[in-house]
Amino acid sequence: QVQLVESGGGLVQPGGSLRLSCAASAINFSPYDMAWYRQAPGKQRELVASITSTGSTNYADSVKGRFSISRDNDKKLVYLQMNSLKPEDTAVYYCKAVNHFITNRAYWGQGTQVTVSS
Repeated sequence: QVQLVESGGGLVQPGGSLRLSCAASAINFSPYDMAWYRQAPGKQRELVASITSTGSTNYADSVKGRFSISRDNDKKLVYLQMNSLKPEDTAVYYCKAVNHFITNRAYWGQGTQVTVSS
């Protein structure tokens, strides 16, 4: 139904900023609920932020006030703006898409590495 490609990861110093992008190939992108997850080595994958098809957002407590998720339906893009980055934010970040109007199956991108280190 949809293919997802993340980009924008890299190495950044503590306190720095980074913006991740997720490009979707779905013909009809607007019905999808989107989310960013992250997974560090030896850790469980955790939900970072989500945005529904109607624009409602939700954030993990650990990133509230620092991260912001947004979407551009015309460009079929989802963004994760990350500010005031901390070493504990280091992880592979994954984009997830679900169109509940069709199915509950989730689609995942390949991930992009974010490393916060001095």
